[in-house]
Amino acid sequence: MGIIISILGQVVVVEISSNHPAYGEVYANGEVKLVCFLSKSPNNYYFIVLSGEKKIERGMEVKSAGKTLSIPVGDGLLGRVVDIFGKPLDGGKAIRDGEKQEIFRNENFVVTADQKTEIWETGIKVVDFFAPLVKGGKLGLFGGAGVGKTVLLTEIMHNIFVTGGAKENIAVFAGVGERTREGRELIDELSEKKVLDKTSLIYGSMGDNAGTRFLTAFAGITIAEYFRDAKSTNVLFFIDNVFRFAQAGSELSTLTDIIPSEEGYQPTLTSEMSQFHERLKSGKSADICAIEAIYVPSDDLLDTAVNSIHPYLDSVVTLSRDVYQEGRFPAVDIMSSSSSLFDPDIIGERHYNAVIQAQRIIKKSEELERMVALVGESELSPENQTLYRKSNLIKAYMTQPFEVVFAQTGKKGEKVKLETTVSDMEDIINGKHDDKKPEELLYIGAIK
Repeated sequence: MGIIISILGQVVVVEISSNHPAYGEVYANGEVKLVCFLSKSPNNYYFIVLSGEKKIERGMEVKSAGKTLSIPVGDGLLGRVVDIFGKPLDGGKAIRDGEKQEIFRNENFVVTADQKTEIWETGIKVVDFFAPLVKGGKLGLFGGAGVGKTVLLTEIMHNIFVTGGAKENIAVFAGVGERTREGRELIDELSEKKVLDKTSLIYGSMGDNAGTRFLTAFAGITIAEYFRDAKSTNVLFFIDNVFRFAQAGSELSTLTDIIPSEEGYQPTLTSEMSQFHERLKSGKSADICAIEAIYVPSDDLLDTAVNSIHPYLDSVVTLSRDVYQEGRFPAVDIMSSSSSLFDPDIIGERHYNAVIQAQRIIKKSEELERMVALVGESELSPENQTLYRKSNLIKAYMTQPFEVVFAQTGKKGEKVKLETTVSDMEDIINGKHDDKKPEELLYIGAIK
């Protein structure tokens, strides 16, 4: 039993005389539904307003629902789009009451010492070659507004899940703080490819309040954990995007009068990122493989929220506005993309050596660009001219047509096997294509 003593928009302060609520416990009064978020004082607690915001008033009495915030899980969610309450957003029938799981759970960390590192090919040349994805790992797609994060994430989902032989697995997509239009397009794509019935989607769009957006990320993980543990099924977990999750936490922090850090973010940012990412792990019998889109505000890669995500990722793909403006898609900055998997014992000697040589060529070429801009390429030494042309060939070869934008480009998407990409890159590095112009390698699959 509690009384609302203060209203702070999407957050209210509830005075409870006894029985301290657990984190995530739900209180309700008719259509008003609240969830405990943070302690303010021994008897006062901050609650996130989940529903009935316009009907809240000071002095209103709320009663404990006797449960923590939970979401329906199970096969009934496959092929459906829901919110954090499990309510359909796709216009379909209500989800039947079945098994539910708490959104916030304390789990023991499981270490599988015999876990093998296995590369999961995406069919996208620049990703597989410079920032490979490992099964059970995490891949981050970093970029500012409008440089192609969502398109790249959707193409990876299409290549792995739709045409990549992963149809026996389950995909969970969490849309956090993004446009509903993008969700509609994704649903249509999955339905057209006849794999929607193997996918569960949960959305908290940018029009929803901060509490809903914040909780959507954890609700998505809860669904993925169920399929991993209860069904022993490997899960592809997609989230678009993680920065909006951090931003929602910052908004909640402001509403609860917590003094922000020097950078303007909530002081709990690091612990929230840890709580989110450490649940995306392998289980005893199945894995969760996470692919995350991360918005970079003002194209500032040194932003505190952006940097708080880096430590949890195995591979990083950085999309650049400069590359985008040069007309190369996907607009990946090769020298800012990396992976912790760059070890000859993991990716193989050939792949490892090809990456090192390609990066060396591009790095040297960047040092020559100022000279080329001033006096022209013809004034370079013959050796540097050859190196400069190879760098342009590599950059051009790393472009690729995408299937998910076929309607806009009119060009059919192409997947390229990693072995083919490595072989083609070795040929470029060894000078077998020095007679070609970079334009000849733009938006192709393999060099044939």
